[in-house]
Amino acid sequence: LACRNAQAMDHFFRRKRVGLLKPLLSLSLVFASFLMIHKLKLSEKDGVGGKHTREPGWCGSECFSFKKGVVKTTLGSSDSSVLNNDLDAQRVSNGTPASWDAQVLNCSEDASVRSQDWFRRLDPRFHQFVLHRHCRYFPMLINHPEKCTDGEVHLLMVVKSVIEQHDRREAVRKTWGKEHTVDGKRIKTLFLLGSPTTGKDTKNLQKLIEYEDRIYGDILQWDFMDTFFNLTLKEVNFLKWFDIYCSGVHFIFKGDDDVFVNTHNLMELIGFKVEERKYAELFVGDTISKAIPIRNRQSKYYIPKELYDKPYPPYVGGGGFLMSSPLARRLFVVSEDLELYPIDDVFLGMCLQKLHLAPELHPGFRTFGITRRRVSPMNSEPCFYKNLIVVHKLSAHELLRMWSVVHNEELVCAQRTSI
Repeated sequence: LACRNAQAMDHFFRRKRVGLLKPLLSLSLVFASFLMIHKLKLSEKDGVGGKHTREPGWCGSECFSFKKGVVKTTLGSSDSSVLNNDLDAQRVSNGTPASWDAQVLNCSEDASVRSQDWFRRLDPRFHQFVLHRHCRYFPMLINHPEKCTDGEVHLLMVVKSVIEQHDRREAVRKTWGKEHTVDGKRIKTLFLLGSPTTGKDTKNLQKLIEYEDRIYGDILQWDFMDTFFNLTLKEVNFLKWFDIYCSGVHFIFKGDDDVFVNTHNLMELIGFKVEERKYAELFVGDTISKAIPIRNRQSKYYIPKELYDKPYPPYVGGGGFLMSSPLARRLFVVSEDLELYPIDDVFLGMCLQKLHLAPELHPGFRTFGITRRRVSPMNSEPCFYKNLIVVHKLSAHELLRMWSVVHNEELVCAQRTSI
C-alpha cells in the first residue's frame, strides 16, 4: 500500500497538475494558520497596537515617498540620574517628524542608472536593488508608537524576524525577549518585519501576523518585501522609527530571532559601561575587521566588483550587537546620506566609518557560534552559554532547551569558562 501511494504521488507531480496543487497548498496554509491562531489564543495577554490596514500586495522593488517634517520630538528623559542627563545632552538636533510620515506610493526606478556601463556589466540579480535603492522609507502596516511612552525604558531588545518564523518569536518571548524589569531598569522588546515575499499566501499570512500582534503588541511591520537584500531597509526604517518614537531609550540590543542572549550578562556589560562613563559611542559585538567582499557567485553574501570594489570597514556580525541611544541617533542622521548596501551588517559599518568610529570587539558575542565547527560539542555546552552574552545560531526548540538548562539552579560550572 505504501508503494502504491508513493507511485500515485509521483505520478501526480510528474503530471504537474498545478491547477489542483495551488488550492491544496493554500488550504494547507489556512489550516496551519487556524492552528497557530488557536495556539495564540491560549497564550499570555491581549494587547492592542496601532496599525494601518491594506489590501495584500507586493511592494518589492517599489517604494514610497515621504514628506520631511521639521517637528522636533524629545521623548521621556529624567533629571534623576547622570546617565539620563548625558543622554539628553547628546541628542542630535536634526529635524524629526512628529509621526511616521512615509505614507504614499510614489517611487519609480532610477532610469538614469540603466545607461551606465557598470550597470550593464552588473550581475542581473542586483539590478532591481540598484534601480530602487533610493527608495528608503516605507509605510507602516503595524506600528506601536506607545512602546516607549509609558515610562522610562533602559534597554530595547530589537529582533529581526519574518512572518513565517512564529515559533522563533514565541521562543524569544519566553526567554531573552521577555519584557520585564531588572533592578528598576525596564526591558522592552520589538520584532521587525516586512511583508510576505511573492508566491506565498500573502492574505492569510498578513491576517495571522496582525492577530499575533493584537495578542503581544510587540511587532513593527513595514510594507516592503522581506528579502535578504531588504534587510538594510529594516536597519534604516528602524533607525528612523527609533528617532521619532523611542529616542529616550538608553540602550538598544539588536539581533536575529535565532540567537541565544544571556540578558543577565548583557545588563552587566551595560552596567560596566555606564559606571566607566563609556557609553556615548558604544557599539559592541562580534567585530569583523579587514574583510573584503565575497566574489563567489554561489555565496549568499556575493558582491560583484561593479557594486563595491574595496575592503569593508570594520563591522559587527548582525546576529547580535549592543549600541547606545546617542550613537543610534547619530547613525540615523549619517545613514540618510549613504547609499543603501545589500548587506545590512556592512552598511552599519559604513555608517560608523562615516562617523570616524569603529565597533568594539567583545568576546562574549559569538555570532558564528561558540566555535565555528558546528559539530563541536562546545556549541551545546551550557556553561559556555552561562558566561557568554550572544550565541548564534539556535532553533526555537534549542533556544528553549538551552535557556531552561542555563537557568537551572542545579547547573554547576566549575569555573568561569573561557575559549
